[in-house]
Amino acid sequence: MRASAAKKILIVDDDESVTSSLSMLLKRAGYVPLVAFDPALALALVQEHQPDLVIHDMNFSRQTSGEEGLQLLQAIRQLYGQTPVVLITAWGSIDLAVKGMKAGANDFLAKPWSNERLLQVVATALEINSSKADSTITRARLDAQYDLAGIVGQSPVLLQLLETVGRISATDASVLILGESGTGKELIADAIHANSKRRNKPLVKVNLGGIPGNLFESEMFGHVKGAFTDAKSERVGRFEAAGNGSIFLDEIGDLDKASQVKLLRVLQDQSYQPLGSSTTRTANVRVIAATNHDLDLLVTNGLFREDLLYRINLITLRLPPLRERKEDIPELARHMVQEICQRYGYAPLQLSDEAVQWLQQQLWPGNIRELRQTIERAVLISDTAELTPHSFQNAGRLGKQVGAQTQIPDLPVGTMTLEEMERAMILKALSQYRNNLTQVANALGLSRPALYRRLEKYGVSV
Repeated sequence: MRASAAKKILIVDDDESVTSSLSMLLKRAGYVPLVAFDPALALALVQEHQPDLVIHDMNFSRQTSGEEGLQLLQAIRQLYGQTPVVLITAWGSIDLAVKGMKAGANDFLAKPWSNERLLQVVATALEINSSKADSTITRARLDAQYDLAGIVGQSPVLLQLLETVGRISATDASVLILGESGTGKELIADAIHANSKRRNKPLVKVNLGGIPGNLFESEMFGHVKGAFTDAKSERVGRFEAAGNGSIFLDEIGDLDKASQVKLLRVLQDQSYQPLGSSTTRTANVRVIAATNHDLDLLVTNGLFREDLLYRINLITLRLPPLRERKEDIPELARHMVQEICQRYGYAPLQLSDEAVQWLQQQLWPGNIRELRQTIERAVLISDTAELTPHSFQNAGRLGKQVGAQTQIPDLPVGTMTLEEMERAMILKALSQYRNNLTQVANALGLSRPALYRRLEKYGVSV
């Protein structure tokens, strides 16, 4: 791995063996290492040489509480606020690294570190820091520069988001995508992978909310034959399936605490063991996580590990709800009508101006997903060449009537396969029960795992 320029990197540690090994590693990678054995010398070197990045330990010989490390980090932030800082700490002192992340560090590594992982973290931090947003953002420029297939809209808030997506995709930084249900988190994950250096490798998508805690290790890390009673053959886990690609951890806020510990370990060490095996395997993957939960609140309530949060949120993207980008609804709606007609083999339908205006007036608490489901139902039952407000009202649009019950519309059975009918029924139930999967499963007479399998089969994201 070679740096594109001779970037200066300051190493701060009171252990000479650490500074020597890091200096050799970074020098071989094309960087210019600077060394300091205490915070005072480190600050002097920061002022004199203005390094491009700082790597420093959290503990020094005089203290073991990490206070000197935190003070050094804060001092660097005051002198040069944009300089990336990567912390080093022992695995048993990850709480110190969490404090450092709160104080403004870019990332952290646990001792003993992987040289490959360390160089990756350094390169990512430098790339992110050197990327500057263009103040002139247009959809045409973004489409010419990045692969943003499937993401429709030109509102300023969306363009700013897509510009950020494009810039950070080239790095290996972990990304946390936040947003209400139905805002398109999976599409953003697709875009990040499509514009990354791993684009020709797999993107493995995992719905963590659909994996019971007792199956987490088997699903994520795989198992060997005989690992447990029903393990009649070897299973490839999701991390192995991702190869050198990316893994999308959807609904990470629903992960139980025991599974969070197991996930944190593999994200930290980039290694794991399949269930029942003593062989360690490498997990060289780019991690993209998503949730509609407030993870900070979950941390406060003791439901989500703070160290895991800081491991997955090096870059945080917040997706705007549809109510904050209503100017995109006309383009979204027309795109959806065309796409749905093509999928079902229907003749093209038009949207009347009144229909577009009506759609823009709705609240859409279910965001883009609710808009799509509403349009799909209207297309399925329409017997005219143009969709009007009446078309959506006939299709059972819930609108502002939260919790209202609707009748399932008569479907044109003669033109639909059984799978298409099942998909339409699932979409209807999701809309009626506002994506409450327990209520949807009960209404359809399915178990939650069976519902998750059908959602995955039909490409329906929740």
